[in-house]
Amino acid sequence: MTTLQSKWEELADIKDELASRDWFMGTSGNLAIKVHDNPIEFLVTASGKDKKKRTPEDFLLVNASGNPVEKTDLKPSAETLLHCAIYSKTSARCSLHVHTVANNVISELYGDNGKIDCRGQELIKAFGLWEEDDILSIPIIPNHAHIPSLAEEFKSHILAEKGAVLIRNHGITVWGSDAFEAKKLLEACEFLFQYQLTLHQLKSK
Repeated sequence: MTTLQSKWEELADIKDELASRDWFMGTSGNLAIKVHDNPIEFLVTASGKDKKKRTPEDFLLVNASGNPVEKTDLKPSAETLLHCAIYSKTSARCSLHVHTVANNVISELYGDNGKIDCRGQELIKAFGLWEEDDILSIPIIPNHAHIPSLAEEFKSHILAEKGAVLIRNHGITVWGSDAFEAKKLLEACEFLFQYQLTLHQLKSK
């Protein structure tokens, strides 16, 4: 199996798993996995596809600027420039972007603060935070309709080889050293958001 084929299958497996959790409502969300380092090329989800289905047109190969490497009728996902920003600044090999009710509500509740801080929670260990007083701080940025502007602001928050950024009332993007780590970080974030949201609801009763 070639590198391209193996990466395709790896990304498709993640898509299937996240789709089973209803994390791609209304064709939202997008996924990317790096195939080559020099030049940078990565697979990214094609725009407007039903991600609950597995087809040969689920992904396309794009370059460091987010443009298709080969002639195709497929269009890269709208947020492809976010993945470009990640691969231009880090050695990450996988990045995932999903819209869920929990991450959207959390981004609105804490949006004015520009971040959400998680502490005292076991799952922040996914980010390598092991001390009792450690804090996981996830930035929340405005949801610019102009994707290049969104990508530019997003890029300023790519400060480590793995991480997460919330876009207010839009979704979350995570990145990691490989597909396994990226999925682990996404799952940890979604757990933390659902926990915080549930706690907020209980305290407001």
